[in-house]
Amino acid sequence: MFLNKYKYLKKAVTIVITIILIVQQSVFTMNVMSSEFSQPHSISPKACFESRFCDRVNSGARYDDLSLNAISAVLIDGQNNRILYAKNPFEKRAMASTTKIMTCVIALEYCDLNDVVYVSKYASSMPNVKMGLKSNEKYKLKDLLYGLMLESYNDVAVAIAEHISGDIEKFAVLMNKKAKNIGMKDTNFVTPNGLDANNHHSTSYDMALLGAYAIRNNVFRKIVNCPDYVITELKTKRTTHAYNKDLFLKKMNNAIGIKTGFTGKAGYCFVGATDENDRVFVSAVLGAGWPPNKNYKWIDTLSLMKYGMSNYKKNKILDHKYKNKIKVINGVYEWVDIECNTDYECLIAGFDDIKTKIKYKDTVKAPVYAGDIVGKYCLYVNDEIVYEKNIVILKDVPKKNIFFCIKKICDYYLVNI
Repeated sequence: MFLNKYKYLKKAVTIVITIILIVQQSVFTMNVMSSEFSQPHSISPKACFESRFCDRVNSGARYDDLSLNAISAVLIDGQNNRILYAKNPFEKRAMASTTKIMTCVIALEYCDLNDVVYVSKYASSMPNVKMGLKSNEKYKLKDLLYGLMLESYNDVAVAIAEHISGDIEKFAVLMNKKAKNIGMKDTNFVTPNGLDANNHHSTSYDMALLGAYAIRNNVFRKIVNCPDYVITELKTKRTTHAYNKDLFLKKMNNAIGIKTGFTGKAGYCFVGATDENDRVFVSAVLGAGWPPNKNYKWIDTLSLMKYGMSNYKKNKILDHKYKNKIKVINGVYEWVDIECNTDYECLIAGFDDIKTKIKYKDTVKAPVYAGDIVGKYCLYVNDEIVYEKNIVILKDVPKKNIFFCIKKICDYYLVNI
């Protein structure tokens, strides 16, 4: 009997001593962890991520020589902005009246189509091409946007800019802010109409980005696809019949405008787009000849579009759920599930080089929470990233503490005593 009591007493003492040691270790661990991991809710991908997977399919030449007339030209996928064909795409050049795409975009985003625009003396003084606005006339903004995009009226562009910002200098600030948001890194706007001015420049790639952004707005699409429109002055009821000068609409099925341009400095320019069977191509040509070669811009644009349509098809590249586990340091669970749902399709040619890379942390320190980002799932086409998705933790993992350790010890001895 005495021996049995001694046996239980010995176990009890052992439990108490063990608890004391665990408590001491836990307190020390918490002090160290608090200094190393002061923001447990924020787990972001870092450069130290290990590459877990790399798969390569297809390989070949990038694109054929199209012998374009333009000094700078580009064709992009209108849904992800990936370059499909390029000739000096980042060369800074004057872009003439393709500038008016931005003027129209800002008007659609900042104003109501029923706004009344009053014409200033300065706006009425603009050179050709112009509608012939007169000082103190007033028009609905909607009417002026059709004149802006169909006939490329310079006076209309200034009237719209003054309506929105008060003067063209302040409007240029707005244009450049929007350009930055779109991703136009090599563009600087000075005028709302594209007349030659110092430091007014862009690139064919930036203008294609602008075109791709613009056609995502259905009102913009409706305007640039309209064959003709009657503009009415609100006081005198004077009318002006505007006709669409974009011949590309007649040269290719499923064309979506977008905008022509010409100045002595820029040469002939054009930003165009097509939308066929969920394939959106956007092209831009700058410096596509000077008089009398006004058709070069159409020839180049057709070459780019035909190249895109004959080589690129819409393919679903990713459509699966990636799952794995990573180790949790000092957590109540040793491992936690991570996951990434991928779903992506884009224009792909047979010669494109496709890679996927999955990068995530080896370990994480508790506590961690469901939804915390631990890595990235990336898709590369021709070594350019076109898609990435976060890899996230699936459930909360609390940090070990004193009470967790005591509970674990008590559970163990209750089972084994």
